[in-house]
Amino acid sequence: MDVEIWSDVVCPWCYIGKRRFEEALAGFDHRDEVAVTYRSFQLDPSAPATSEGDPVERLAAKYGMSRAQAEAAQARVTANAATEGLDFHLDKAQSGNTFDAHRLIHYANTVGKQAALKERLMAAYFVEGKPIGDRNVLLGLGVEEGLDETAVRTVLDGDAYADAVRHDELEARQLGINGVPFFVLDRAYGVSGAQPAETLRAALQEAWTASHPLQMVTTGATDTTCSDESCPV
Repeated sequence: MDVEIWSDVVCPWCYIGKRRFEEALAGFDHRDEVAVTYRSFQLDPSAPATSEGDPVERLAAKYGMSRAQAEAAQARVTANAATEGLDFHLDKAQSGNTFDAHRLIHYANTVGKQAALKERLMAAYFVEGKPIGDRNVLLGLGVEEGLDETAVRTVLDGDAYADAVRHDELEARQLGINGVPFFVLDRAYGVSGAQPAETLRAALQEAWTASHPLQMVTTGATDTTCSDESCPV
């Protein structure tokens, strides 16, 4: 079964949803037969490479909140993250354009390291406060995860995988995805948002059952089943 996850590396609910999906998958009987692919979705394609200033003030300005309201919103998200074992430090988050990060995630997929890099980038942003739009930072994080340094430099210095990122974003619009995280199962089932693990596991089971229906074998033998009221003798 194929699971595609549209998300952004600076989306807090995407990181929380990632953890919940991982929990759901761990408890799914057919987990070894599930292929997971991360798809690109930029929350703010027009963002500069790096954003200056206080992250609380940026949040307040973006949503028309007071500083106190923005701090309370960050506290709520941080508390939700903590229930999934994530230690968010949103007060030191250095936001920026995530296009290069998504390009690098696509490259990592070609060498079997997409999931590892996705995790590393999200931890770098939400936990460590690293500027996720800085190419030197991305280079260092990629090398940390075992990616070839020369290959990473080539990707970041050029436009490799730019079309792949844009294609993901186009597909998101075609599928009606306007918020992330969004989980697509076998291109037949969609789950929007960082739903609880049990909800995601139920979706996995429903999609699996739909794509693996029970096939009845007809043998022509005399019926030897029991109904609610009687058994053949």
